[in-house]
Amino acid sequence: MTKPLAGIRVLELARILAGPWAGQVLADLGADVVKVERPGAGDDTRTWGPPFVEREEGGPLAAGYFYSTNRGKRSIAVEIDTPEGQDLVRRLASHADVVIENFKVGGLKKYGLDYASLSAANPRLIYCSVTGFGQDGPYASRPGYDFMVQGMSGIMSLTGEPEGEPLKTAVAYADVFTGLYASNAILAALQGRHASGRGCHIDMALLDTQVAVIGNQAMVHLLTGRPPPRTGNAHTSIVPYQVFPSADGHIIIACGNDGQFRKLCGLLGRPWADDPAYATNPGRVARRDVLVPEIAAVTSTWSKADLLAGFERVGVPAGPINTLDEVFADPQVLHRRMVSDLPEPAARGGTVPTLRGPIVIDGEPMVAPTAPPRLGQHGEEILADPAWGG
Repeated sequence: MTKPLAGIRVLELARILAGPWAGQVLADLGADVVKVERPGAGDDTRTWGPPFVEREEGGPLAAGYFYSTNRGKRSIAVEIDTPEGQDLVRRLASHADVVIENFKVGGLKKYGLDYASLSAANPRLIYCSVTGFGQDGPYASRPGYDFMVQGMSGIMSLTGEPEGEPLKTAVAYADVFTGLYASNAILAALQGRHASGRGCHIDMALLDTQVAVIGNQAMVHLLTGRPPPRTGNAHTSIVPYQVFPSADGHIIIACGNDGQFRKLCGLLGRPWADDPAYATNPGRVARRDVLVPEIAAVTSTWSKADLLAGFERVGVPAGPINTLDEVFADPQVLHRRMVSDLPEPAARGGTVPTLRGPIVIDGEPMVAPTAPPRLGQHGEEILADPAWGG
């Protein structure tokens, strides 16, 4: 099939994670994404290892981190702090539909590569700026990093055990969410351009994004005036909805309604659902300190396999807590082809593994067919490409 973004040209002046993540989503959907990198060093994440993808002849090709977020792109090495480099970027931008950049606020203006300068030559250009704190406001000039933003946004105050240390997530979710929202905004702007004939400037901020995805936890504060406490693996508004012990490990039980709770009681052989105090979710939430230990006392006498099989049989949502080796051996993950090998002649074995994006259209997984590029790999090819002014 022809992918939805075939023919769309994206110029990526971004590095590390949030901006490149947006570019990779667009590449998976068929866009031609040209990644501009610094000669010699390239994107910072090329050296963020180990682990590294190994060269066929030995030695590192680039870090796995870089390979996680640059699939399907072409790389050109450009010194943008030179007049010649700036002219080259302007030439490419004049043929682009989209520019993605994550320089500090105003950082590209001195080069004549800001939105006002580039859109004057290409009024249809959609220019997406990704920063820590946005294009305006008291923090606009600050550098922004995912870890800082997780702390500032409140998510760390909600993550961890009640008496423990606040915890960040193991994945840089402020960056990843910002990349996903940025790609959504770019797609919306492309659609809007059909009507207006003009591009626009998209202002994406890590802090905005991470605050926005606080979601239902934000509503707890907005409705009560109190910040929600850390509850570990428990849910603030649903019981039972957390980790429970078995005789040989832990599982997750996620009863989202009263009917599922009644089925749980039937499987475990306990009459809790017949007690008016526990018959509805608000009652269970109010008495979680009593009910949860009682459920745990019963589940701890069952094997993990028997619990999971029993809950599946009666229709109670439950699942294992997998390590990554178990994830990638899971039959559903295997069936959905979440991992694929992309050709890379320079890598040992001739391929590199990649996680595909989760989008499937008409049965076809949306994953770019080419591995992340070597630094400057496509410079001559891009300069000669008529679509980019060659």
